[in-house]
Amino acid sequence: MTIDEATALRLAGEAVDRAGGSRHIYRNPRHPFAPNAIRSFEIEGYRVVVRFGEISSPAIVEVEGWVFEIQEEGLITLFRPSRE
Repeated sequence: MTIDEATALRLAGEAVDRAGGSRHIYRNPRHPFAPNAIRSFEIEGYRVVVRFGEISSPAIVEVEGWVFEIQEEGLITLFRPSRE
């Protein structure tokens, strides 16, 4: 069973805060294939992955099929889990 958008957004926001905050992530793109471009957190039993952006790709955070773009002002929903 998937989690709802509000829960996913809350978990994603917490992971972004742990990784340094949305402004830090948004303003500090990584070189492609950099070893520190991904941060993974276990929050409330869910795996949450923060991916720093690169020159041609946005910074994103993923949790249980939800994908949010990390902007300076906060998170924007990009994709939701597929319905089976």
